[in-house]
Amino acid sequence: MRKSLSFAASGMILFAALAISACSEEKTNQIRINYIPPSNPEYLYIYKLLKEEQHTLENLQEFLSPFRLPWTLEMSLTECEGEADAMYFDGTIKICYEYIDELWSNMPVKTTPAGIEPIDTFIGPFLDTVLHEFAHALFDYHDIPVLGREEDAADQVAAYIYLQLGGDEAQRLIMGTVYTYMAEVVDTDPPSIEEYADEQSTSEQRAYNLMCIAYGSDPELFKIFTAKGGLPEERAEICAEEYELLVLAFETLIDPYIDYDMADKIFDASWLPKENSLILNR
Repeated sequence: MRKSLSFAASGMILFAALAISACSEEKTNQIRINYIPPSNPEYLYIYKLLKEEQHTLENLQEFLSPFRLPWTLEMSLTECEGEADAMYFDGTIKICYEYIDELWSNMPVKTTPAGIEPIDTFIGPFLDTVLHEFAHALFDYHDIPVLGREEDAADQVAAYIYLQLGGDEAQRLIMGTVYTYMAEVVDTDPPSIEEYADEQSTSEQRAYNLMCIAYGSDPELFKIFTAKGGLPEERAEICAEEYELLVLAFETLIDPYIDYDMADKIFDASWLPKENSLILNR
C-alpha cells in the first residue's frame, strides 16, 4: 500500500510538473469573437442587443482572457438551423440565436417570489452555458482527464468559475440558472428513457447538482436552497465535501492554465448589469 501511495504521489508531482512546463507555451487572450448577422429578421433584436447594446462577446472575451490556450478559440453568435442550443466543436464555441431567443422569451415578467430578477434568468443560464462550452474547450485543448461524464464535469467547471465572482454576482447567476432549469422541469413531461440515457444529465439533476455546489461553497449565502422544495437534507449534508472535491480537481487540472495576476483583476470587476431588465423594442 505504501508503494502504491508513493507511486501515485510521484505521478501527481510529475503531472503537475509537466502541466506547468506545458503552460509556459500557452498564451492568454486567445479568444476570437465573431457576430454572424442573422438571416432570419426575427433575430435582429438579439444581434442588436448583444452586439451593439451590450457588447456581450467582447465582455466574454475579456472575462476568459486569463485562461492560457495553445491556440486561438473562436466564439461565434450564429444561427443554428432552428436549434436552440450552444455547442463546442473543433476550436469553436457556437452560441445560437435560437437559444438566446428562447431565454429572452422565457424570462418572467416580474421578480419571482424567491426574489430572482427577470434579467438574471437570462444572464445566469446564458453565462452558465457559455462557460459549460468553454469547459469542453479546456478539456480538449489541454487534454485534461475527466473522471465521469464530460457533460457533468463541464457543468461543474462552469459553476466553479462564476462562483469566484463574489457574493452578489455569484448568487444572481446561480439563482437565475437554477430558476431556468426548474422552469424546464415544470414545462415538460417526465424524462423519457432516451433522456435518462443521454450523455447529459436531466434538467432536474443539473439543477440539484448546481444547488449543491453553490450551497457547499457558502451555506449562508445559498441557504435558500435548503428551504422547502430545495436540496434534501441528506444531499445538503455532503455538499461542502462535494465542493471541496471540485476545488481540488480544478486547482490540480486547470489552475496551471490560468494567469492569476490577470484573473484577480477580472474577477474583482463587476460583470452583471444593475438594471432589472434590458429594454429593447422588438
